[in-house]
Amino acid sequence: MNETQKRDARPPRRILRGLTLGALALVMIIQVVPYGRSHQNPAVRKEPPWDSQQTRALAFRACYDCHSNQSVWPWYSHLAPISWLIQHDVDEGRRELNFSEWDTPQREAGEAAKTVQKGEMPLWIYSLIHPHARLSSSERASLIRGLDATMGQSGERRPANE
Repeated sequence: MNETQKRDARPPRRILRGLTLGALALVMIIQVVPYGRSHQNPAVRKEPPWDSQQTRALAFRACYDCHSNQSVWPWYSHLAPISWLIQHDVDEGRRELNFSEWDTPQREAGEAAKTVQKGEMPLWIYSLIHPHARLSSSERASLIRGLDATMGQSGERRPANE
């Protein structure tokens, strides 16, 4: 390809400038969509009867942002469309298992240890962005043992009076 053909193959700068300005305008416009920025942290009602403080600390570090009412909302959680994804993950996480509402049935409590053991939790993208949530193999094993001891494998949470 000669120099003229290479130059003709590139899109004109005004098209690139227009696409860039259009993308920026779109990002600005989607900021007015109200979903994903309320960041509600309801009151903590009741926590599980943890088998140890170590289990609670590991769960707090790796799980609580999505599976409790104590989510930490970083600065980027206020920017659409990232805020939409984060809000969706927190809503879904709390719906599946909420360590802050142990006074209500938790349908995934008995599966928590298996989910961590399979490597499905914490989500890889969460661990990528939140290095503090990365668990070493020994921490992962401790969390799995602790979740089993705290919640069992029955599929339902243990009553708080056990």
